[in-house]
Amino acid sequence: MFKAMFGFGTKMNQVFRSRWKAVTWSLGILLTAYCTVPVVDQARQHETAKAEHAKAAHKSAWAKD
Repeated sequence: MFKAMFGFGTKMNQVFRSRWKAVTWSLGILLTAYCTVPVVDQARQHETAKAEHAKAAHKSAWAKD
């Protein structure tokens, strides 16, 4: 399917014809997942920084100067 659409890659019916092709395919899937899922600490720091920035930028119209 992928090869038919883009002209490169492995056909899905040939992926598991050998163990090495299966290992290569599964490593590609795992590498994709590893590279796309953010680290928990970085995501937490980003959300904390975003919340702090939102609190600092807000100023009430009714607050005394």
